[in-house]
Amino acid sequence: MEREVWPGKPFPRGATYDGMGVNFAVFSQVASKIEVCLFDPQDPTRELERIALPEVTDFVWHGYVPGLAPGQLYGLRVHGPYEPQNGHRCNPHKLLVDPYAKALHGEPDWKQPVFGYTLGHKDQDLARDEQDSAAGVPKSVVVSDFFDWGNDRRPDVPWRKSVIYEMHVKGFTKLHPAVPEALRGTYAGLAHPAALEHLKSLGVTAVELLPVHESADDSFLGDKGLQNYWGYSTLGYFAPEQRYASNRTPGAQVNEFKFMVKALHAAGIEVILDVVYNHTCEGNHLGPTLCLKGVDNASYYWLMPEKRHYLDFTGCGNSLNASKPEAARLIVDSLRYWVQEMHVDGFRFDLATTLGRTGEGGFDRSAAFFQVIAQDPVLSRVKLIAEPWDVGLGGYQVGAFPAPWREWNGKYRDAIRKYWKGDENQAAEMGYRLTGNADLYEGARRRVQASINFVTAHDGFTLHDLVTYSHKHNEANGEHNRDGADDNQAWNCGVEGETDDANVVALRERQKRNLLTTLLVSQGVPMLVAGDEMGRTQGGNNNAYCQDNEISWVDWNLDERRQALLDFTRRLIRLRDGQPVLQRRRFFKGAHLWDSEYKDLEWFRPDGTQMAPEDWQKPFVRSLSFLLGGDAIPTADERGQRVKGDALLVLLNAHHEPVRFALPPPAEGEQWVLEIDTADDRKSGEPIAGALELTGRSMAVLRGARL
Repeated sequence: MEREVWPGKPFPRGATYDGMGVNFAVFSQVASKIEVCLFDPQDPTRELERIALPEVTDFVWHGYVPGLAPGQLYGLRVHGPYEPQNGHRCNPHKLLVDPYAKALHGEPDWKQPVFGYTLGHKDQDLARDEQDSAAGVPKSVVVSDFFDWGNDRRPDVPWRKSVIYEMHVKGFTKLHPAVPEALRGTYAGLAHPAALEHLKSLGVTAVELLPVHESADDSFLGDKGLQNYWGYSTLGYFAPEQRYASNRTPGAQVNEFKFMVKALHAAGIEVILDVVYNHTCEGNHLGPTLCLKGVDNASYYWLMPEKRHYLDFTGCGNSLNASKPEAARLIVDSLRYWVQEMHVDGFRFDLATTLGRTGEGGFDRSAAFFQVIAQDPVLSRVKLIAEPWDVGLGGYQVGAFPAPWREWNGKYRDAIRKYWKGDENQAAEMGYRLTGNADLYEGARRRVQASINFVTAHDGFTLHDLVTYSHKHNEANGEHNRDGADDNQAWNCGVEGETDDANVVALRERQKRNLLTTLLVSQGVPMLVAGDEMGRTQGGNNNAYCQDNEISWVDWNLDERRQALLDFTRRLIRLRDGQPVLQRRRFFKGAHLWDSEYKDLEWFRPDGTQMAPEDWQKPFVRSLSFLLGGDAIPTADERGQRVKGDALLVLLNAHHEPVRFALPPPAEGEQWVLEIDTADDRKSGEPIAGALELTGRSMAVLRGARL
């Protein structure tokens, strides 16, 4: 009996279950016919039925199939021109993932004919391949949007109070002894009370999850027995990664992800997703045909003027063209879905410069994509963070993104590393980076919190490795140590790698405390990387994207040193949270405000005199201090009340020898109390009068306390 198919509707895109059946809607400007192929859930390689979508409205092919239910596996076949020389790569012999699929089942099998052309043919991608690829392509899954969110509420943490914690869903709990083994490395594992307790006790306000969109492993990694652990190779922009689900039933990953978000929200923690809308896993003209390439290649990707080849701003073979209406719609629809249906609180956009490229490929801060986001009533209200660079010409755009975007501040990272490494000519740079990056953001009338400050991130050395290795050690990646950045601004403190030398170990621990303290007393939004608070190491690997093993997973087995670093980090975050002067929303003026006893910001030499303009240009200046006036904050709180807090005095000594700092006099009725000393934490809480000697390569934070 032939299945009944109704005309259906062109909206929403993808497969939508309404309780009685499923509506399918697929955009393709070049298709002559689109078929939905149904597959056997018990044997996903077995095709059961093909359904031609009966209607097309404004290039959207659509149809409604009564009786279909959640859990149904399906794929698409798009009939149309296979003309790579004209930018078109339709091939109905290749099963495609629905671009709007809300879940996928299975992984690409590179041994199957998943390429749209005949491999090894003399004409390369111009020779269309007619082998069926269905057995090697992940299947899209029909899911129900129903989920009991209960009283879930977004934490809605203000930017000034935010402390971001970058983490990998699997790596965070894979080795956690208090998480049940079956849940380790999963969404459910991250929602476990033991995982939540660590986050709450640490004091972070948001987790920034490395990509959780469904991604594909690279075939060359599989040949080496490796895996794309980070996930920056997206296949499905609406589908949560199935590998992180404890329940492997097709589609179950959706509700498990929602359960995780609900648990994090209940703990007061926001969820920010690292999203990769700059490229897909389909690679260049010789890459596989899995999704967009076969649906409507020219509507989604940047193409060279001759149309056969791809413009590559990402270093990954292709680039999504957000200046094209359908590509922009796909991205924005995906973002809205994750906010409205999955309840996430924000996004960090990988290689975000690519999204702002227009015309012939130049970056434009007024690009249509940015305007769409700014005007959207849903997306303009969530946290938006740009990685403000890509690998294309003019790709480094730190400071150039429009409001309301925030930016990963690579200049901050580099300056802090260079300063504590002991480099010369860093005083002026440190002056800007510690106090909100006015040189980058004030001229554009952006706020202090436009800067996401970080010393380490997922790509690069961990904090421990930054002070343990001067050179990368990526041999485990199978590329003879050629991959990964060579310029890391790292210093091994005198010995490459781990050592038992007590003096070197002590210096490394002090350097870790210096870097963490600098990060958390800087104006802007601090970001930590999971495990840095516990001295996690990757053995010197600064590009562990393919290491789904103990190299990348967080190690919870803490010795005395690692436990001490964790306790120190917790105290730093508590200090930041309790001091309004570290949460300023406006830039400093270097002046008194109203009746303040302190200026909002003053800089001092070690001898206690104020820094002069020429001091900032002296190459040898490695010791300086600054005072933040807690009674000179120019903004009101949420209830319109004047914000007042303690004054803080921060002393920094990157010189290798001890330096005596003369302290500026505290306000009348106050005394300086030592809050942090990275060289001797035992002295915390002591009143300090007159002067304080800092050990070589150390820093201190003092608070103005009432007598």
